[in-house]
Amino acid sequence: MATEGLGSMIGPVIVLMGAAVVAVPVFRRLGLGSVLGYFAAGALVGPSVFGFFTDPDTILHFAELGVVMFLFIIGLELRPQKLWAMRGQIFGLGLAQVSLVIVLLTLAGMFIFGFAMVTAFIAAAGFVLSSTAVIMSILQDRGEIARPEGQKSVAILLCEDLSIVPLLAIVAFLSPLGQEAGGLAAAGLALAGLVAILVVGYWLLDPFFALLARARTREVLSAGALLVVLGASLLMETVGLSMAMGAFLAGVMLSGSSYRHQIESDIEPFKGLLMGLFFLAVGMSLDLGVVAAEWPLLIAMLLVYVLVKALAIYVTARAFGSPNLVALRRMTLFAQGGEFAFVLFTAALAGGVIDARETALFSTVVILSMAVTPVILVVADMLLREPAAAMHGVDAADGLRGQVLVIGFGRFGQIALQMLLARGVQVSVIENDPDRIREAGRFGFKVYFGDGTRLDILRASGAGEAQAIMICVDDRKAVSTIAAMALHEFPNAKVLARSYDRGHSIELIRAGIDFEMRETVESALMMGAAGLRSLGHDEETVADILAEIRRRDAERLTEQVQGDIMSGRDRILTAPVPEPLVPGR
Repeated sequence: MATEGLGSMIGPVIVLMGAAVVAVPVFRRLGLGSVLGYFAAGALVGPSVFGFFTDPDTILHFAELGVVMFLFIIGLELRPQKLWAMRGQIFGLGLAQVSLVIVLLTLAGMFIFGFAMVTAFIAAAGFVLSSTAVIMSILQDRGEIARPEGQKSVAILLCEDLSIVPLLAIVAFLSPLGQEAGGLAAAGLALAGLVAILVVGYWLLDPFFALLARARTREVLSAGALLVVLGASLLMETVGLSMAMGAFLAGVMLSGSSYRHQIESDIEPFKGLLMGLFFLAVGMSLDLGVVAAEWPLLIAMLLVYVLVKALAIYVTARAFGSPNLVALRRMTLFAQGGEFAFVLFTAALAGGVIDARETALFSTVVILSMAVTPVILVVADMLLREPAAAMHGVDAADGLRGQVLVIGFGRFGQIALQMLLARGVQVSVIENDPDRIREAGRFGFKVYFGDGTRLDILRASGAGEAQAIMICVDDRKAVSTIAAMALHEFPNAKVLARSYDRGHSIELIRAGIDFEMRETVESALMMGAAGLRSLGHDEETVADILAEIRRRDAERLTEQVQGDIMSGRDRILTAPVPEPLVPGR
C-alpha cells in the first residue's frame, strides 16, 4: 500500500516536470522566456486540455511557496536602512501609481463594461497588483535590480505588495457577510502579528543562527532558514496578512546578519523549483471553457485593462521625472496583473462581494495578461532600444596581441594597469563604455571597445595568446561569466579577477581562478593602518599587524572555500583578546 501511494505521488510529479522540461527550453529558444513556457505547460496538463490534473487550486496553493521564497531572498537584499532610504519611492512613486491605476481601471470597468462600482473596484484592485514573480525574474535576468531604475521598480512592487493589506480590509468591509467589529479585531490581530515578526527578527534571529552554526552542520543551518521563512509566512497568514509579506519581513530582519550569504545560498534551490511550480499551477488554473464561452469580453477586458494600466504607469513615471524611454519601458514591465490578484478575488468571492462568473472572468484576464507579458517585453525590447552610444574615436577590439589582456578600464583597472606599464609589459585593454574609452584617450591610453562577456570578443582581443587575463570590471555577474569562459577556453592563461565581496571570492576560487582580490580589502587595510599611525604606533608594529590580519584573512578564506561561509569565524577579531595580537617589543 505504501509503495502504491508513493507511485501515485510520483506520477503527477513526472508529468509536471516532463511538461516543464519540454516547454521551457522551447519557449526560451523562441525568445519568449521561461515564464510563458511554464504557463503553456501548465495549461496543457491542466483540466482544460489533457486533464492530467483536475484540481489546480491545490497545486497553486502549494506552489505559492515559490513566491514566498522569492520574496524572502529579495528581503535579504534590502537592509532596513535601505528600505528607510527608499520610503520616498515606496510611498511616493509607488503609492501614486497604485492609486491612479485603481481609479482609472475602476472607471473603465464601470463605463466601458457596465460593472457595478464595487465590482469594478475589485477588478481594478486585483489588476493593479503586478506580478512580483514575473517582474523580479525579468529584472534579475537583466541584472537591473541594483540599478536606479531597478530600485524604483522594486519600490513600486513593495508598495503593491503592502497594498494587499488595506485592499483585503476594504473587501472585508464591503462584504455583506462581514462585521465591522470583526474587521477591527482582524486589524488588531494583523498589527500584533507584524510587531511579533519585528521583535523576533530584531532580538532573536541572530542568536538563533549563532546557536545553529555551532553545530557546524550545513543541513541544520538550512533547516533553520526554512523554519524561519515558513514560520514567518504561517504567522502572517494566520493573522490575515499574506505569506509573502511574512517571508519578506523575515528576509529584511536577516539582511544585516552575518549569516545572510549562507542562508541565501541554502534557500536558492528551493526558490527556483517552487517558482517554476507556481507558474505551472497558474497555467493549469486557466479555464479554457470560460475563454471559449466569453472570449470577446475577455479579449476586450484584456486590451482595455492593459492599455489603461499602461497609460497610468506612463503618466506617473513622467510626473516623477522619468525620461520618456524609461517611462515606456516601465509601462511595458508593469502592465500585467499578478499572483496576488487571485488572493483578492478569492476573498471577494468568499465574502459575497463578487460572484463566481466575475471571479472566473477577472482571474482569466489576469492570467492572460501574465501570459502575454513576455511577448510584450520581446516587442518592447526591439522597439525601445537605448540610443546607440556614439562610436567616433573608438576602435573595436580586433587582432590584439598583448602579453596581458585587461578587461575593464574603470577606477580599479586603471590602477592595476599602472603596475604592468611600470615594467614595460605589453598590455591590451578592452572596455565596453565608449565615453570612458574616449576619456582614456585624452590621457594617452589606448583602450579598445569590447564586451568581455562575449567569447568572440575575447578571442579578437588576444585572449588565446595572452599569458594572463585580468578581469577588472565592476559587475559581479560579468566577472563570474568572464572567469568561467577564460578558464574553459584559454587554459594556458593565468586568470586574475576583481571580486565583489568574500562570497564572490569563494565562488571564484572554487571555480579554479588563479588569483582574486576583493575590490575594497587593501584600501580598507590601508585605512586601518593609517588609523594606528594616527594613534602614535610605530611603523614596525603597523607592518606586523597588517601581516597578521592578512594571514588570518587568508586562512579564514581557505577554510570557507573548503567548508561554508561560517567556517573560520575564530579568525575574526570581534572583541579584545587576552594576549596582544603582536608580541610586545
